[in-house]
Amino acid sequence: MMLALGAAPAAASDDALVVYKSLTPEVALEAAQAALKKCRDNGFQIAVAVVDRFGQPQVMLRDRFAGLHAPDTAVRKAYTSVSFRTATGDLAKSVRSGQLDPGLAQLPHVAMLGGGLMIEAAGSLLGGIGVSGAPGGDRDDECAKAGLDAIRDKLDF
Repeated sequence: MMLALGAAPAAASDDALVVYKSLTPEVALEAAQAALKKCRDNGFQIAVAVVDRFGQPQVMLRDRFAGLHAPDTAVRKAYTSVSFRTATGDLAKSVRSGQLDPGLAQLPHVAMLGGGLMIEAAGSLLGGIGVSGAPGGDRDDECAKAGLDAIRDKLDF
């Protein structure tokens, strides 16, 4: 009987498992630090968060003089980019243009404001990075992009 169980087709057992890639805490921290540095170099005090593919925070950094709202908003931007699998700036434009229902912006933990980007490698969603506190979502986006650029060589692109 044990021989029969051991001879089960591999495909059946493969269907029972989900395999995914995730960022190490060190790589997530490196991305956050690069985003923080970019904003500092531009004269902005911000908060930056990196979340995993499930929207759970891995790293959150807040500069000394970043606004009180910045940490929560950074996490929400990163979460939103992962949840909707797109940049939050694009989502904000879609809501303003009427392409997306504005009610989506009222969902818990969602922030449809520029500054949230997905972290992807080789077609796999790894997480998201969110920046809050620069004057405008486009500047938050620049800092988030600097975070992605800093880790690009460590990912399977």
